[in-house]
Amino acid sequence: MRELDAKDRDILSILSKEARIPLKTLAGRIGLSRSATSERVALLEKSGIIRGYRADIGQIDKGLVSAYLLVTLVRTPSLGVLDQLARFAEVRRVSSVSGQLDLIVEVETSSIDRLNTLRDAIASHESVEDLTTSIILRRDIERTPG
Repeated sequence: MRELDAKDRDILSILSKEARIPLKTLAGRIGLSRSATSERVALLEKSGIIRGYRADIGQIDKGLVSAYLLVTLVRTPSLGVLDQLARFAEVRRVSSVSGQLDLIVEVETSSIDRLNTLRDAIASHESVEDLTTSIILRRDIERTPG
């Protein structure tokens, strides 16, 4: 690949902050036509300098990350798991359920990193066979009792 010039570095700088920027907007910011910008982005992708586009999710809604941990146990009941869950302040609710799953654990953490740490701690318990995490993106309907 050819050596990166100032326009390439501008593209990389903008895309690193705004991966979903429309090509037309990107072209306008760097002062090139849409086709020239598209060609440069394609070359940066082909050469492996741009390896992908992703959403890097950090804090969600008021600095908190809410999630459901869907737990399958080796056997039930497992009081050891329940004791462990009760020790985590981030655990908001634990429900024993019928069907494929055994427990649905609602948690609220300060960050994705803390969610991962909590998830790993629970998943490593000897009674946990499987654990799936579903991050709550939004609550479309929420009713309070009363």
